[in-house]
Amino acid sequence: MPLVKLDDVLKKAQAGGYAVGAYNFMNMEMIYGIIDAAEETQTPVIIQFAQVLDRVIGIDRIGSTLIKAAEKASVPVVVHLDHGQDLDMVKRCVDMGFTGIMIDASSKPFEENVEITSQVTEYCKQFGIPVEAELGHVGEGKEYDLDNYMYTDPDNAAEFVERTGIDALAVAIGNAHGAYKSEPKINFDVLAAVRKNVSVPLVLHGASGIGDEDIRRAIKGGITKINIFTEMTEQIKLELEECVKNGSLDLFSVSEAIKTGTKKRAMRKIALFGTRL
Repeated sequence: MPLVKLDDVLKKAQAGGYAVGAYNFMNMEMIYGIIDAAEETQTPVIIQFAQVLDRVIGIDRIGSTLIKAAEKASVPVVVHLDHGQDLDMVKRCVDMGFTGIMIDASSKPFEENVEITSQVTEYCKQFGIPVEAELGHVGEGKEYDLDNYMYTDPDNAAEFVERTGIDALAVAIGNAHGAYKSEPKINFDVLAAVRKNVSVPLVLHGASGIGDEDIRRAIKGGITKINIFTEMTEQIKLELEECVKNGSLDLFSVSEAIKTGTKKRAMRKIALFGTRL
């Protein structure tokens, strides 16, 4: 099946009141596990390559393989750049055939964020590639501190979307990347205010570790794309521990454990998010 664009699946999700999972990966086993979960449930899926992992797995090595695997899927697949840091990486991903781009200048001052994001949207629009960007700043769960948290400013959200021309907005509403050092507390008032001020689909990063009820509430509040990575690595760890327990820890069982763990957690999230075609 041909790849689909990010805004295609998110607009359907927004209209249907559900969310689509966006799953990061580190190897081909995780890619296959994500696609297997989507095919078994017959749901659309977003597979993400995070630029921070370029030094580990290399987009030039795995990018074309990812595209080919996604094209062979029997369900709609978006191949998306996650937390793009510069225009050079954006161009490389567009050239490879990615169908969604996130540029993350959220740690910069507002005007600089607008400038960097606008450069990316201007480049991507000529190829018809949708762009996601972040306003506010989603930090790291290991440093989770709501006293110094950089929430999305609802009053700036409409201006940011209008000036940059983005297709999806990642919000900072108490969420954080990775494992949380304390229980995450989602600020639904901020989410509601942002939803009121902008019409583009909203994105929740750092969803691993956020409780199911909060996830459901966030979807009702307008979240249509939800990023997951840490919970998949945790499930993979459980599968590997089972291999050790059974005395079957070899290269083949490790490979299967990675794929199985990824698929299990992705399927659980698909059900939670209410994802459908």
